[in-house]
Amino acid sequence: MKISKNKYIILDRDGTLIEEKNYLHDPDQVSLLPGVIEGLKKLASAGYKFIVLTNQSGIGRGYFKESDMFLVNDRLSAILSEEGIRITRFYYCPHKPEEECRCRKPRLGMVHDACSELGLSFEDIDCVIGDKKSDVELADNIKIKSVLVMTGYGRTSIKEGVSATYIAEDLDQAADLIINDMGM
Repeated sequence: MKISKNKYIILDRDGTLIEEKNYLHDPDQVSLLPGVIEGLKKLASAGYKFIVLTNQSGIGRGYFKESDMFLVNDRLSAILSEEGIRITRFYYCPHKPEEECRCRKPRLGMVHDACSELGLSFEDIDCVIGDKKSDVELADNIKIKSVLVMTGYGRTSIKEGVSATYIAEDLDQAADLIINDMGM
C-alpha cells in the first residue's frame, strides 16, 4: 500500500535528525543521530516527503548569524543526499521565545508558510516527529499524529509529562510506528 504522493512529515532538526548541541552553528559539527538514515529511507520508500521546521533562537539572541544556520542546514542536506534522502524544504524561526512571534513552534507560522509555498494543505501533513514538547504541541495544533523520539531532549520531555501519539527510541523506530499505523 502506497500513500498519497503529497504526504509530508514535519521533522524537527536538532535532537531529532542531528545531535543536540547548544546553538549549533558550525556545519563541521553536524552529526546524524542513530537511526536517522534507516528511518528516513523507510519513510521515503513508503512515499513520504520531508519538511524540517526548526526553532533557532540563537539567531535572535545574537549567538550566531542566519548564514551560519543555512550552512548547517546545507551540511545536513548534503549528508542526507549522499544517502538518497531529500528534504523538500527547511523552515526556521529566528526569534527568541519571549518575542511571541507567529512562527516559533508550536505556533503554526512555519506550517502556514510551508503550505503556501509548497501548495499544500494541513491534510497533506501526516505527522510531526520531534524531541520536545513544542513539536508534540505543533502536531496537536495541526490536529495530526506526533512521534516523540527519545533522542535529544526526548527523555527530559517524557519526565516533564509530554504525551505524544507515539514514543520511539529513534527515528528508525518512529518510521516503523508510522508505517505500521498505515497498515503497511
